Amino acid sequence: MSNIASAPVLDAAVHIPKHVVYRSFVQETVVLNLETGRYHGLNTTAGAMLSALEAAGSIRGALQSLAQTFPEAGEQLEHDLLKFCENAQQRGLIELTEIA
Repeated sequence: MSNIASAPVLDAAVHIPKHVVYRSFVQETVVLNLETGRYHGLNTTAGAMLSALEAAGSIRGALQSLAQTFPEAGEQLEHDLLKFCENAQQRGLIELTEIA
């Protein structure tokens, strides 16, 4: 499996590295990258995306799960999830690999 450097694809596998910890609260999810020492605050939707990615292990699986939680989002959900993955990967909060 090779690392995905460009925009993530739906069939990418997702892994939250050991150096990333997060905790969800009512209004936000706080994510800490232990390697950089940087905290990231996620709104409730982005926190749900992170949890779904971890549970599903793939972008496509997370999208299917989130579509049940946010049925009103429609096609916008896919766009938002891919953008979230791109940003989270750039910050070292998730790792994406191609599924062979």
